[in-house]
Amino acid sequence: MTLRLGVVMDPIAGICYQKDTSLALLLKAQERGWQLYYMEQSDLYQEEGVAMGAMAPLTVYDSAQRWFALEHKEDAPLASLDAILMRKDPPFDNEYIYSTYMLEQAEREGTVVVNRPASLRDCNEKYFATLFPNYTTPTLVSRDMARLKGFAQRYEDVIYKPLDGMGGAGVLRVKRDDANLSVILEMLTSHGRTQIVAQRFIGEVSKGDKRILMIDGEPVPYALVRIPQSGELRGNLAAGGRGVVAPLSARDREIAACVGPELQKRGLIFVGLDVIGDYLTEINVTSPTCLRQIEGESGYVITDKVLDVIERRCTRERTSIEPEATDITPSHGSADRG
Repeated sequence: MTLRLGVVMDPIAGICYQKDTSLALLLKAQERGWQLYYMEQSDLYQEEGVAMGAMAPLTVYDSAQRWFALEHKEDAPLASLDAILMRKDPPFDNEYIYSTYMLEQAEREGTVVVNRPASLRDCNEKYFATLFPNYTTPTLVSRDMARLKGFAQRYEDVIYKPLDGMGGAGVLRVKRDDANLSVILEMLTSHGRTQIVAQRFIGEVSKGDKRILMIDGEPVPYALVRIPQSGELRGNLAAGGRGVVAPLSARDREIAACVGPELQKRGLIFVGLDVIGDYLTEINVTSPTCLRQIEGESGYVITDKVLDVIERRCTRERTSIEPEATDITPSHGSADRG
């Protein structure tokens, strides 16, 4: 089946070629003969009630010297695409929310959006994990300074982090009676105006923070274990962690089996679970990564499985709605990406 696949992502020129998950998905989609269209968040707009995109036809290459080529932008309804990958990294701000409104319009008209726009809005990556308390370490979400200080007194060794961060940014470890506790909480909560997360510290983090990829509610059988540098708290690759691929443990599978049905129900097709020791710490729904590292070391082809799900969804949509014009043609002029 030939599909028209759009992607909304950060500037493609700035990605890390060797590691980028979006590029891996696009390369595999192109191998299947799918037509690719590239957009950044600023290319989304709505005019006269129609969700639109300034789409650049995209060709991708498996080369560290040149991994993409873009043609002139074409203005077209988002719903003229069969599927859209929403792969914009956080911050999850108002602009991100506005983008989900437009993507949701396309979804209502039959376009498959990965992941479902309403669920991107509803499922904060740190808060979402707290819906599974049997699998999380003791956790508090609050902006109340006294309550947050009390959490540190109760559990003696804790982590504080922002609700909207990524890549380990803003993650701070504090022990009971730390002289810097008040300053840390003032900074993270903006003096009590912003909700943050407090979690009991999990000592097994020194052995690594696992990224488990979920495809339509089912786990990939291998995880990327992100091991912190010596003297570092965070295992995130963006923070200098080292990645090692390992099979899922029995506990990993238990967590995945619990979370998986909820992901399916919410239309969250491609998701990353973060697990430290025996505990689920985050559920990444916006732009989960680590696909290329897991594929490269394990030989397990994740990209095909993600695209198979998208293709099945698109087939279902095609048979459930009236056929419409499928060509993407300029409707409001065109612009050169330059």
